[in-house]
Amino acid sequence: MAVTGGVLYHVSQKSVPKQVSPFAAIVIAYAMGILCCLIAMLVVPSEGRLLQSWQRANWAVWLLGISAAIIEISILLAYRAGWSISITSVIVNISVALVLLPVGLYMFQEGIAWPNAIGIACCLLGLYLLSQ
Repeated sequence: MAVTGGVLYHVSQKSVPKQVSPFAAIVIAYAMGILCCLIAMLVVPSEGRLLQSWQRANWAVWLLGISAAIIEISILLAYRAGWSISITSVIVNISVALVLLPVGLYMFQEGIAWPNAIGIACCLLGLYLLSQ
């Protein structure tokens, strides 16, 4: 599902007309996303109803909304600036993964195995090659 959603996400982000305000585009997209989630809450069994979940939400849920808006606007603006659909997600996702390495190590006490370290080196090489 994540791969399908990711492909649809980037194709639609790249296809938003330049005459549409990037902020309005994201508001419209989020309205559709909210509608889809409300329908899913009616169909898919979950651990709590909307009001219960709203009351139990912590700082992470609110920060998730803020960060999602930042991601949406930045990707849309990158595509409007002429970035390639085949490269943008690679650069962004590798960069995010590299920044999350120390977060995982220090905040969540995650480890890195040697194969992971080799993968990290490949990511760094990939970013270098993409910048050429």
